[in-house]
Amino acid sequence: MKKTLLTAAVLSLLPLTTVLAADRDVAFSSSVKPKADAALHATLPADILKRGYIVAGTNPNTPPTTFYQADNKTLAGREIDIVSAVADRLGIAVHWRDTGGFDNIIPGLKSGRYDLAASNIDANKKRLQQVDFVGYYNASKLALVSRKDAGLGPFNTFSELCGKTVGAGAGTSQITRLQQASDTCKADGKPEITIPIFPDRPAGVQAVISGRVPMFFGPYEGLRYQASHVKALALAGEITIEDTIVSIALPKGSPLEKPVQAALNSLIADGTYQQILDKWEIGFGAVKSAGLNEEIAK
Repeated sequence: MKKTLLTAAVLSLLPLTTVLAADRDVAFSSSVKPKADAALHATLPADILKRGYIVAGTNPNTPPTTFYQADNKTLAGREIDIVSAVADRLGIAVHWRDTGGFDNIIPGLKSGRYDLAASNIDANKKRLQQVDFVGYYNASKLALVSRKDAGLGPFNTFSELCGKTVGAGAGTSQITRLQQASDTCKADGKPEITIPIFPDRPAGVQAVISGRVPMFFGPYEGLRYQASHVKALALAGEITIEDTIVSIALPKGSPLEKPVQAALNSLIADGTYQQILDKWEIGFGAVKSAGLNEEIAK
């Protein structure tokens, strides 16, 4: 597994050789295959039961969340395992689609292109105005990555970033956090934070490696993974924020919400959920139950 993930870590910094259409099914590999629950299956909406599958969108980024394996064709990662296990427990197939960018996820849900999406999506109040959430991971730990030879950090608070240049991925909550921190810097009479915005995390991390930006800010588990597998990189800091729950996103009022929540709680109860997180070495972010919408949106 280590060799495959190492290759994936490098490939995830590079553009795909082929742009996959957002309406084309993508191969995936899941690490578990839980048994179906007939009672949960019966709670699925009639149109899903008739169709026989759900359509899930994701933005392949970096291990261990969601990424393409070394063949550049097969999806794997935490999100793939979690949603695929939910589908298995519900006794339904899942068809994965590449959204072609994080910014395409919410529009894709609103237009009905996807039944749900999983791509390290933080549940927050702004997004809750457009989509609904079922929470499955505590992502309260964020990180900064830099070139190892830069000797930056460690930075453990936003105030330490005043006057620094820190990149973030387009459409992510990390941009909002950095902008809020920059406003605080300014209010305190300190230099603002310069925030270059990149199309996605791989582009931002590649900019760090090439020396175009000194640091990039994002989810701890993904940046920790890359810093441990790419020799040029090092963690430049860890910042813990208030409870932030990564969630499965669904269209507003989706009848899939309750079945997905029930399936997730079933997987938590029988240990399958923890098995998935431990496989990706991120069990520290486990939640005790899957919350909905206002329960988890910050």
